[in-house]
Amino acid sequence: MTTHPVKPPIGPATRLCMSLAARPGQFGSRFHNRLYERLGLDFIYKAFTTTDLPAALGGIRALGIRGCAVSMPFKEAVIPLIDGLEGSAAAIDSVNTIVNDDGRLTGYNTDYSAVAQLLDRAGIAPETPFLLRGSGGMAKAVVAALRDRGHRQGTIIARNRANGQRLADLYGFIWTPELQTQTAPLIVNVTPLGMKGPEAAQLAFPEAAIVAAETVFDVVALPSDTPLMRAAGALGKTCISGAEVAVLQALEQFVLYTGIRPDPELVDEAAAFARAT
Repeated sequence: MTTHPVKPPIGPATRLCMSLAARPGQFGSRFHNRLYERLGLDFIYKAFTTTDLPAALGGIRALGIRGCAVSMPFKEAVIPLIDGLEGSAAAIDSVNTIVNDDGRLTGYNTDYSAVAQLLDRAGIAPETPFLLRGSGGMAKAVVAALRDRGHRQGTIIARNRANGQRLADLYGFIWTPELQTQTAPLIVNVTPLGMKGPEAAQLAFPEAAIVAAETVFDVVALPSDTPLMRAAGALGKTCISGAEVAVLQALEQFVLYTGIRPDPELVDEAAAFARAT
């Protein structure tokens, strides 16, 4: 029988990590807390939302909260409120992770590294053209990862002209407000379409685009079996799910907060636990 270190009871020395999102989910809390339990770490993780972002960031600093995951719509809005950016967060001006070192708040972007790893694992060639729907902070991480892998032919689909045009111009791609007859070997959804909630039943791409694609990537993590993923799977397409992104980016957050990289088997177990309802 496998034994695990005993997690200390919550006390004054317990370190708090958290997340900020408009619609908090349970995956991050369950994933991190499961790893804390299995590794016997004196940490606890809690999801929050806020209508006062400056006050929330002030609380992280003042209360010594060790780390904070950042989700929509705060990934760019937190930047003026923290002390510095590292790596890809500085390159793309989008933060999904904040680390607090003795009151200094530094922003990271583990979405970027997770996306790059998944594209590599799927064996997608850098010359592969793509269609990407979305223009927010997560879209910026995905587009930056594609550009940095060597992709040069891509179209950003976004109804918001200012955001879509800016994102396309920043990374050297094309912008269009609506997808009409365009197709590409790689299609990527980086919008809430298919996410649990009012847009859960919506298909992010028309059937013709799915049929023409070779690889379909949907960053929506909850649920992982979005209408887009189900349609692509039924057609035998290579699929990359938001659940895979969620695990990889959360793992890198865990490492930043604790300095510990768990064994892959433990990560898989924690991910399965986090996904269970």
